[in-house]
Amino acid sequence: MREHLKLAHGHGVRIGGILQAKGISTVLLACLVGAVAGVFVTLMSRTVQMMHASLFSLPVDVRLSGLLHLSSLADAVVPVAGGLIMGIAAYFLRRYRNRPLLDPIEANALYGGRMSLNDTWIVAAQTMISSGFGASVGLEAGFTQVGAGLASRLARALKLRRNDVRVLVGCGAAGAIAAAFGAPLTSAFYGFELIIGVYSLANVAPVMAAAVSASLMADWLGAEQFPIEVGAMLPILPHQYLPFLLLGAICAFASIAIMQLVTLVERGFLSIKAPSAVRPLLGGVIIGLLGMISPQILSSGHGAMHLYLTMHFSFWAIATVFVLKVLASVVSLGSGFRGGLFFASLFLGALLGNMFATLFAIVLPSAGIHTSVAAVVGMTSLAVGVVGGPLTMTFLALEATRDLSLTGIVLAAAIVSSLVVRSVFGYSFSTWRLHLRGETIRSAHDVGWMRNLTVRSMMRSDVRTVSENTSLAAFRILFPLGSAQRVIALKDGEEYAGMIFVPDAHADVSAEGEKQGSVRSLIRFPDTVLIPPMNAKAAADIFEAAKAEELAVVDSFRTRRVVGLMTEGHLMRRYAEELDKARRDLAGET
Repeated sequence: MREHLKLAHGHGVRIGGILQAKGISTVLLACLVGAVAGVFVTLMSRTVQMMHASLFSLPVDVRLSGLLHLSSLADAVVPVAGGLIMGIAAYFLRRYRNRPLLDPIEANALYGGRMSLNDTWIVAAQTMISSGFGASVGLEAGFTQVGAGLASRLARALKLRRNDVRVLVGCGAAGAIAAAFGAPLTSAFYGFELIIGVYSLANVAPVMAAAVSASLMADWLGAEQFPIEVGAMLPILPHQYLPFLLLGAICAFASIAIMQLVTLVERGFLSIKAPSAVRPLLGGVIIGLLGMISPQILSSGHGAMHLYLTMHFSFWAIATVFVLKVLASVVSLGSGFRGGLFFASLFLGALLGNMFATLFAIVLPSAGIHTSVAAVVGMTSLAVGVVGGPLTMTFLALEATRDLSLTGIVLAAAIVSSLVVRSVFGYSFSTWRLHLRGETIRSAHDVGWMRNLTVRSMMRSDVRTVSENTSLAAFRILFPLGSAQRVIALKDGEEYAGMIFVPDAHADVSAEGEKQGSVRSLIRFPDTVLIPPMNAKAAADIFEAAKAEELAVVDSFRTRRVVGLMTEGHLMRRYAEELDKARRDLAGET
């Protein structure tokens, strides 16, 4: 019996090893994460649609933004009620939870994928309330928050490695987008480009598995997914490439303007001398007034997108909706509603592309720029500028149109948009919001390990010190050649005064200098020090600026009490080791 148990145990260990070595366990976990994301996305979508139907008295099979006009004046008050609820929620959050809510991009960039489930439920609830009451925001932020948050919790419960946690968070977000749009390729690259921050062979299987699993689960549950439906595309001729590249650049500047406008409106609301809980209420009033002019600006805009991609509207009607949608979106986000600009940027880009084609037909009718093609190019280009992810949006166009010949120009215009935004502005909407909070990250690429690699973890504490008033003769006796390379000079017993190179003290000096001179004249780097919390990058910048090979570490810039010493060589060696470890994690090497 014991022999059989040993044999079974051996087989179990071998199977477990195979699962771990081949990454099969990660793929299975990704399928589970995707399926769970599909369930929650379906529940959230149905809940918000039920809110729309009951709050706005929608006709059967009509989406809120698909209305041509509101049925009554009472409908315009619904966003005001939503603003009141959001204001009350914001008040209690500030009182009892005085810290920013963590999203998947920030979690993967700075914290190794660690997300709070409490943050997840708060963001999901706020997003559903905002969109459900008609604020001009999308549910995608809530979808990805739930998918990524649950994936993070599962990964940490299983005590997975840092990089595996980050990958599973990307799987959760990708699954959420797949369940919402029924577009597995788009959602997979959403996970690669926007959540994990990099595409690698080690990540392909789990992220794709999560995307397909989520899409199948949502389809099995009968979820009302929102594929972007466009008509038949005309072939793209070579002479049309340049106009579409121009459209990509125009969309880039439009996306920058929208992101800046959100910040401007937010600062405007902050400047109002009223309690912060009142700001969403004021935002709801503005949204309600705009909704009376055109209901197409309400909520995320799925119904309106379908209208403007399948029906013909005049240039001025499209321009009016474009301006109103921009205003509604920036007011919603600036006043305190919760949500994202993912679908709003797609809708705005489609409208901008449509207007571009109309104007181009007037200026240069021989070019033959078709409005449906321009709408798809504009849709992806503006979304790339706001959200990021050129390949994500290119695959979205491919899965929406099923037209492979269109993919080349869409990708080219998306790259132009991405380059312009990166060169002129430098941020996507998510990372721009983090920048305003004081963070410096530009993507979800893992930089958290760099922040954990601090001066405190790398410095030497065995520091040799001497008073700055010590004579040269006494210094030579205390520190003969070969005993040390550098000694820290102190002022008033503890405060850092500078660094002394021992060979300098043993250079030829006159007898008079030996009797009367002190080491003060040999002090170097009196104003250049490191502090323990400083990360590797900041320390390397200081070494580079000072042209130093070794610097003192003080407890703070105010007290300047010496606590350690650090060499540039050790810093760069540790940095290279961590960088190589991060590279091996990305490549899936053990």
